Amino acid sequence: MIGTKDTTRCGFMVIELVIAMFVAAIVVLAIGAVITDSQRGWETTYNRVYSDVTSDGYVAMKKYDAIVRKASGENLSVGETGRWIEVHYFSDEESTAVDRYAYFYVDDGELKIENGQLNPREALSVETICGNVSACTFKQAGRSAQMILTLEDGRQTRTIVSSAVAHN
Repeated sequence: MIGTKDTTRCGFMVIELVIAMFVAAIVVLAIGAVITDSQRGWETTYNRVYSDVTSDGYVAMKKYDAIVRKASGENLSVGETGRWIEVHYFSDEESTAVDRYAYFYVDDGELKIENGQLNPREALSVETICGNVSACTFKQAGRSAQMILTLEDGRQTRTIVSSAVAHN
């Protein structure tokens, strides 16, 4: 037919392209926000798990538990204010008498343990178990001894509670 105009369109109008680009930009920004938030969360978790405060707390808890468990239950002593604890133990499996002591205390922000012999009383070694100590309290109930240790490094604070029962 003559004079008839073909009205089929090929391609997109400018407004359709703008709307499609806008929707795509929103999707890309949303995905970016999720990825950024996930990365931040992972870094926070990693820093909590592998920080000095966490590893120091774990070491202190294990060391305290190991020494108190091998101690003689009759010879646990805690300071009146709970600032120190002393336990007595056998130097080895062959010993027939309690002949060693371990004295836990905090000095200048560090949890320390002094090991020594009882008769005559003599310190054999002093070991720093952990640093970053902001507070430490020891408690005793019968043959059980508890340590409440608060560690702080300026970025995070952890409180570790360790309880052990003297077995010997």
